[in-house]
Amino acid sequence: MKIFGNNKMNLSRRDFLKTAFSGGLAISGLAGAAATKDALAGQGMDTMQQGSHDHGMPGTVGMVDNAANGFDAQSLLYEWDYGEVSELPNGQILREYNIAAVDKEIEIAPGVFFPAWTYNSRVPGPSLRCVEGDRIRLRFINAGSHPHTIHFHGIHSASMDGVPGVGAGEINPGEETIYEFDAFPFGCHLYHCHANPLKRHIHKGLYGAFVIDPDPSLHPEYEILARQRNHQFPESEEYNEMVMVMNGFDTNFDGDNEFYAANTIAFAYMNEPIQIKRDQIQRLYLVNITEFDPINSFHVHGNFFDYYDHGTTFQPTLKTVDTIMQCQAQRGILEFSFKDFELGRYMFHAHQSEFAELGWMGFFEVVE
Repeated sequence: MKIFGNNKMNLSRRDFLKTAFSGGLAISGLAGAAATKDALAGQGMDTMQQGSHDHGMPGTVGMVDNAANGFDAQSLLYEWDYGEVSELPNGQILREYNIAAVDKEIEIAPGVFFPAWTYNSRVPGPSLRCVEGDRIRLRFINAGSHPHTIHFHGIHSASMDGVPGVGAGEINPGEETIYEFDAFPFGCHLYHCHANPLKRHIHKGLYGAFVIDPDPSLHPEYEILARQRNHQFPESEEYNEMVMVMNGFDTNFDGDNEFYAANTIAFAYMNEPIQIKRDQIQRLYLVNITEFDPINSFHVHGNFFDYYDHGTTFQPTLKTVDTIMQCQAQRGILEFSFKDFELGRYMFHAHQSEFAELGWMGFFEVVE
């Protein structure tokens, strides 16, 4: 499209979305002019015509249909799939999971729909959680329209790697396979499709978080810290645990993302801030799976956090920072507290301004 004035200039669709969002507008669907008119009506044209310089906050007009999506951003923060738990004859804990690849259209911003490839009909897929040393047995069914796999970031045999040409390789539509391995090392990990072309399969939505809690019995020198990070122990209840998967969406398939988010929905945590208790320690499992951009980032306002890269250590790999960067598939654990802070809203976002203006921005709302 073109913007006309004293100087004519070409403006890409991505730039148009960025300009609209940074001014507090929403793009409903892909029809720019009509959506802009509607969004402006919601921003108060009278004020703008009077020459106000208040551009408002970035965000969207309206809300996505969570029921139609089958998931919502708030629930994604806290939902864990612990599998079906039993005990093997040797005493080892067995966790069995079921994941299906499904083609599904999802709404990533009000009126903006994306033809996703999903695990269990959601993006990101289920947040899988287990304990160090557990036997993982995952039944994968390909109910989609293309060959897919599941590749886990962790320690496993070659035949369980979920890559083309090794083990079961790519699983064709209508077929299934079993991935089985012991959960090591403890930490914040992820899984994703590794079928070719890799960037397309990841970008379309085939990914999820995979968290392995430490087994305190294997770390006697860090037993208390291990118990605090293991969901089976009461010490872990001191922490409010959340998971965020940073992602992006190329809605016109030109190799450039038009929307960014944490947990898929643009500006979800601006529209509905994440409520956290002032006196509770926060633990955030953060995963970056953004395609087409070399890095993503996380920045919190008014506070600092300790960061555990990959979550594989008991001591922070970075202490007292307010911004971290992650390349694709990098992940880690953030721990912070708002104890003794003023109540209210504290912003967090990617510190690439473009990402923030295109959806990757939200608030923590600190309450009593």
